[in-house]
This record gives sequence, structure tokens and C-alpha cells, in this order.
Amino acid sequence: MKTIISAALLASAIALPATAQAQTAPILIVDTEQVLATCTACVAAQAQLRTKQTQAQTRAQALQTELQTLGAPIQKAVDALNGKEPDAALKQRITAFQTKERSAQQELGNLQNNLQSTSAHVQQQLATRLIAIVEQVRARRNAAVAVSKSSTLANSTAVDVTTEVLTALNAALPAVSVTPLPQQAAPAAGTPTGR
Repeated sequence: MKTIISAALLASAIALPATAQAQTAPILIVDTEQVLATCTACVAAQAQLRTKQTQAQTRAQALQTELQTLGAPIQKAVDALNGKEPDAALKQRITAFQTKERSAQQELGNLQNNLQSTSAHVQQQLATRLIAIVEQVRARRNAAVAVSKSSTLANSTAVDVTTEVLTALNAALPAVSVTPLPQQAAPAAGTPTGR
């Protein structure tokens, strides 16, 4: 009888850590690269960003062609002077060309800034929602931590919740705003900004 009780106690002592371990929250894995490459809002946003990028490249090429067309005869006229001072008419053409060139550079800079801001806004919206959804899945599954798959060396598919996260993200965020980041309002003049 003592042997049976001892064996039962030993078995329960061995089983206790296993039971405690089963109640301890596991680590969850999310393939964030897959989620961000395949979610509905992600695919649509990437397509819109590619279109905007193509439009910007087309505009840059058009401006470059226009500047080359305008600049070639001016450069030819300057070269023909062999170092002599250009007349007033040529100086005026050079100044107009330089103004046009600065305007084109400013336009291209604005286009680039707009693209970067739009991309950042898309990423911000996706990241905010993705983090919230991963946190919901982690809490629902009583996990201690959720880790991106790219941060692991090896993992079991049993702890991979990528499909669950992707489904939830598609339901919660069918689309994102593909616009530049909203501008922060500057403090009004005379308004104290704190100490």
C-alpha cells in the first residue's frame, strides 16, 4: 500500500510541473512579413504606392527632358561666346532657365517627401492595428509573449498564430488611407507651450 501511495505521490510530483507548465502561457509566433505582404489592406496600399511612385518617376523624367530641351540651346549659345560675357538677352534666358531648374528640383523634392510621408502613414496605420490584434490574440491565448517569426531561429508551428492574426487584421482593417501623414498643428502664437 505504501508503495502504491509513494508511486502515486511520485507520479503527481512529476506531473505537477507538467500541469503547471501547461498553465504557463506559451510564446506565440507571428510571421509579420507574411501578414504585411498578404493582408487585404497591405496589398491594396502597396499597389497604390507603386502607382504614386510610377507617377513621380514619370514626372521626374518629363521635367528632366524639358530642362534638357530648354538648356541645350542656352549651353550652345554660352559655348559659342568662348568665355566672353553674355549679352542681356542671353543672361535673361540663363536666369529663366535657372529659375525653372530650381522650381523642378523643388517639385521633385515635394513629390519625394509626399511619397515618403504617404508610405510612413500607411506603415503607421498597419503597425498600430497589427500590434493591437497581436496583443488581443496573445491575451486570448493567455500567452506570455508574441514574437515575430523573423526574430526566431527555430519554432514549432503549434505556436504560430499567423493565420489567426491575418484573418483578424483583414476583418478589422479592410483598407488604409494612402495619403501623407496628417500635419501636426503648430501652437498658436502667444500660446504658452509649457515650461
